[in-house]
Amino acid sequence: MDSSSQYSKIISLHFSSDVVRRPMMYNLAKHFDLTFNIIKARISPREEGHMILELSGKEEDYKKGISYLQEHGISIQDVARSINRDEESCTHCGMCTALCLTKALYLDQDTRMVLFDSSKCTACGMCTKICPVSAMQTEANGDF
Repeated sequence: MDSSSQYSKIISLHFSSDVVRRPMMYNLAKHFDLTFNIIKARISPREEGHMILELSGKEEDYKKGISYLQEHGISIQDVARSINRDEESCTHCGMCTALCLTKALYLDQDTRMVLFDSSKCTACGMCTKICPVSAMQTEANGDF
């Protein structure tokens, strides 16, 4: 891939309480010309933090930004994975729809069936944790 072309990846960041107060995302934008879309975050002052975000920019800048985060003690994991549903196992109970922030899983009001729009899925994995019959499954594609 040409280092000047656009590059984008969904990553998970875990960081300690001493990093919470630092402007890490601001620095990614300012110093590395990266854009970010926060998908999910749980950050509390004086506590650990966790954030899932889509980070985009030139591949060379992306790599520099990742190195910057790692140098500051931030643990990074690739969450670029996909979620698949075993249609035969799904009982259409709807439990997954309550946790799906992107509405990739939703209830069809006419048929009362749970539908899955994989194009809206961010692969956060919440549905895989709550599904009582394990119909929702994670498939990793990672290279981190």
